[in-house]
Amino acid sequence: MQKCNNCHLPETYETFQFNKKGVCNVCVQHETKHEVIDWDKRMQAFEELVAQFRGTGDYDCIVPFSGGKDSTYILYKIITQHKLKPLVVSWDHGFYREGHMRNVERTLKILGADFHVFRPNMRVVGQLMLESLKRKGDFCWHCHSGVFAYPMQIAVKFNIPLLIWGESTAEYTGYYDFDEDEWEEQDEEAFNRHVNLGINAEDMLEFLPDLTERDLRPYEYPKLRDLKRIGYKSLLYGTFIKWDPWEQTRVIQEELGWEKDEVEGLPEEFHFEKLECRVNGIRDWLKYIKRGFGRTGQSVAREIRNGRMTSEEALKLIEEYEGRRPESLDYFLKILNITEKEFMDIALEHQISPWEYDESKVTKGKKIHDQDKWEDTPIVD
Repeated sequence: MQKCNNCHLPETYETFQFNKKGVCNVCVQHETKHEVIDWDKRMQAFEELVAQFRGTGDYDCIVPFSGGKDSTYILYKIITQHKLKPLVVSWDHGFYREGHMRNVERTLKILGADFHVFRPNMRVVGQLMLESLKRKGDFCWHCHSGVFAYPMQIAVKFNIPLLIWGESTAEYTGYYDFDEDEWEEQDEEAFNRHVNLGINAEDMLEFLPDLTERDLRPYEYPKLRDLKRIGYKSLLYGTFIKWDPWEQTRVIQEELGWEKDEVEGLPEEFHFEKLECRVNGIRDWLKYIKRGFGRTGQSVAREIRNGRMTSEEALKLIEEYEGRRPESLDYFLKILNITEKEFMDIALEHQISPWEYDESKVTKGKKIHDQDKWEDTPIVD
């Protein structure tokens, strides 16, 4: 199996292509990020764009918000630097951790912002998780679709045309480039291209006949005519700044008291990534089963591209942390009411060639400190 000679991620990584030097296209994009893009000019363009929306309604923009490091940093900058009044919109996927909720509460108190949060019906969520796991080997369809569709619905309902999202997808995939002539936007093209796993709400309605159109409504992307009616603009903040998660995390720690937390399957130095979700360890485990890498591999790849980690340091962490069965799998199996054999049979159906999962190389992961406190009522009969 071919791996990038720079970042060490394998050919099974989504959108990867290799040049003659054996370097992946995402690493090549980062050369553009660091050496070509005029980021001061980009920020000036951002200011000019948002000036068109400032003071035109009850809110200047919507900031979709999980409370993780990225959306917290964006909210901080939108309020303190850009002087915009946002409506903070959160899709609560049902698996937030206690430490994360403390970060959210502290952030909103310090910054001062109106907060709209929506949690979908967890019985519906359970059916959607199981169906997308079976069809795509990824149980997060309800989260992918809801996180991106629901804030757009709120934009239409409350006539708030400007939305400001997180990093550019050019940071980690080849769907878009840093130097494209037009700004990458979080629009319907992006939603259907890489967000919703190729399944829309209408598809799910066919797959799950016990559900109704009303059950699936929160997952529907708004009609284009309705978005055009409000004159929408859906921007990615990472298109306009030189994205740096380490530096951004330092800022929110110092300014907002944002706290790191233990993250399953990740080295301690990366305990600022995906700390908000109980089931993130399962999603990373599925990546390993299907594609031969997990969150550690993705994280060290980014740090190699940003010049903060050597190849030797990265390979050592990959060797130590990849291929660990997560302890949270037991929690996941209970809430979805399936066996580990059923889970593995589904996951192995979605392996990406030439990777082949080898159970003999799997080791046992470490239980994170708060797992025993997770509420574990099954959400699937």
